[in-house]
Amino acid sequence: MTSQILTRLFSLVSSGLILSALSLWVFFEIAEEVLEQETKALDTAILQHFQSWHTPVLNQIFRGITVLGNPNFLILFTGVVSLILIHYKQKAKLGILAIASGGAMGLNYWLKVLFSRSRPQLWQQIVDVKFKSFPSGHAMISLVVYGIVSYYLITQFKASSKVIITLTSLLIFIIGLSRLYLGVHWPTDIIAGYAAGLVWLTACIFSLKLAEKRFNL
Repeated sequence: MTSQILTRLFSLVSSGLILSALSLWVFFEIAEEVLEQETKALDTAILQHFQSWHTPVLNQIFRGITVLGNPNFLILFTGVVSLILIHYKQKAKLGILAIASGGAMGLNYWLKVLFSRSRPQLWQQIVDVKFKSFPSGHAMISLVVYGIVSYYLITQFKASSKVIITLTSLLIFIIGLSRLYLGVHWPTDIIAGYAAGLVWLTACIFSLKLAEKRFNL
């Protein structure tokens, strides 16, 4: 029994480290190119392509989608999930949810301060945006929040894991896409946000699994 636990733990650590390492590599590669302004031409070309999609109907659709990644909405969503976890006395999951969401918001804030990248100004924006651009908070924080909740659902509904993963991935992707359509982020902001979010999400899930195995939760 002990050897099986150790084997599973080693497998978990290995896969988590590999995923985190790849995500970190992607983030730092993009960050370096952003600091050297090597991505500006490609970023601009991609955003101009998105501008060609604009219609009044799509404007309203993407404005609605982007709300799903707004910090205020994610705080509300996290609060609702927290109440459910409290009801079912899931203390470990509740704690990790708080750490995951709060940590993602704090980390994103300081990364924006550190890189201080200006937002795109290629056309008149139809949504209000504040603060800096890199990495995207919508991409990073939504990946962490929806990702950790998705993981919780998978542990309870294993038979539906593929559906849960697919729907969550689609939601996270379309939130990032909305930021490009609206012209409030550079494409590299979105990719870096996903990469940074994946590192933090992996660390939080690993911490939860470690706590569950250590304390038999």
